[in-house]
Amino acid sequence: MIAVLQRVTDGKVTVGGKVTGAIGLGLVIFLGVMREDDETDSEFLAEKIAGFRIFNDDARKMNRSIRDVNGSALVVSQFTLCGDWRKGRRPSFVNAAPPETGRALYEDFMRRLADKGVPVQKGEFGAMMKVSLVNDGPVTFVLDSRAVN
Repeated sequence: MIAVLQRVTDGKVTVGGKVTGAIGLGLVIFLGVMREDDETDSEFLAEKIAGFRIFNDDARKMNRSIRDVNGSALVVSQFTLCGDWRKGRRPSFVNAAPPETGRALYEDFMRRLADKGVPVQKGEFGAMMKVSLVNDGPVTFVLDSRAVN
């Protein structure tokens, strides 16, 4: 499972002209679910993100988590994070989870993050979405649940 975190001052997702999720201070999380992912990947990333200290303290050091700053998360499914771009000029998405598995793990991740005290808003799985955000910093991290030692 791949999560791209962007620390934001605000973010929103619009589908067909309707806002499906919006936050102020917090994280916009683009989430890609890989074919081999399962609930252990959801739990690992939810736990890591809930406590990840990437928000500034009073000394302007990244020393606070999203919970510490009373932030929210806007989680957007993004299967293109699973694309293999190394060969040719067109990415392959064979490593992305099938839609039914991807949806289930996307929902599982959001539930686990909420269970850890992070308010969660969301996009619409499988839809064409317009995502707008104001990146604060800019601060962006890429977390891959399979890249741990």
